[in-house]
Amino acid sequence: MAFLAVLLGWMFSQSPLETLQINSSALGLGILAVLPLLGLLLACEHVPWRPAQEVRRVLDDLILPMFKDCTWVELAAISFLAGLGEELLFRGVFQTALVEWTGDFLPHSPTGAMVGDWIALLAVAILFGLLHAVNIAYVVLATLMGLYLGWLWMATGNLAVPIVTHAVYDFLALGYILRGHRGETYTQRGRE
Repeated sequence: MAFLAVLLGWMFSQSPLETLQINSSALGLGILAVLPLLGLLLACEHVPWRPAQEVRRVLDDLILPMFKDCTWVELAAISFLAGLGEELLFRGVFQTALVEWTGDFLPHSPTGAMVGDWIALLAVAILFGLLHAVNIAYVVLATLMGLYLGWLWMATGNLAVPIVTHAVYDFLALGYILRGHRGETYTQRGRE
């Protein structure tokens, strides 16, 4: 997916690497920004709410079987590549392109931010959610994550922050879901 992002960026003169600045500040902020996402994961596990149960079913039916035999190194590599590729594509290419496109005809808000920034954030987050469509609850969850990751990019101006957040979250979430529970389903654990 990272290759696709770079290729699309080249085709549309929109380099996804333009705002990527890898430094200790971005790494630290990216790691810290994982905390709200982990809170959401824990809430989905412990809340007896139907949408949360639907997300747990996705984890049982799709995620557990797909990753149950992976080593920690493989999970880390998968998480890194997913975070890198998806953020380069969604924030680095799509969101940036929409911000530039809408900036040509939409005014600034009183705070100085472009109205198009927020439209681009919302549109790309919805696209991100729809491309993670397994069920409605998972689309909503992925859309919320897309909003958060897109906002991180807007707030910091550094694509490394959402890349780190996405990759670290994926690794920790996969590890949490899989740790010691390879024989029982995620839904069964949620009932305990």
